[in-house]
Amino acid sequence: MTQVSVLAVLLSCLSICAAAKPKECDLTGQWMNDLGSDITISDIKTNGAFSGTYLTAVSATNNFIRESPVTGYQQNNSSTFGFTVKWTFSDSITVFTGQCFLNETGHPVLKTTWLLRSETENIRDDWKQTRVGYNIFHKLPTKQ
Repeated sequence: MTQVSVLAVLLSCLSICAAAKPKECDLTGQWMNDLGSDITISDIKTNGAFSGTYLTAVSATNNFIRESPVTGYQQNNSSTFGFTVKWTFSDSITVFTGQCFLNETGHPVLKTTWLLRSETENIRDDWKQTRVGYNIFHKLPTKQ
């Protein structure tokens, strides 16, 4: 095979392989979960770090619900991620871990598992201070 033939085969394979690869799941933007809570993720830095805001639609407190800061990381070259929400209206903190997928219609979804830790005054009540759950977030269309 000549060098030109090899180059033509490689270029052909590159275009076919690129077309077959599913589009990547971009974490940046606004997402809403199955309970109506909203997370906005800013640009992801080269080390995978990101920040954002979280506005919950559900809470066990009677306090006024306010937007809370998010700090997280996406694993480099991966769809896995984790982030922490430092609630501004309670003494609780929540950590999420998950993965970004493209659903059957090609839309991105975040499948997450979370741990919510609430403060307690008494070590005897420690056993009931951590809750676990899961959420699915759907990416909202970009506002024009």
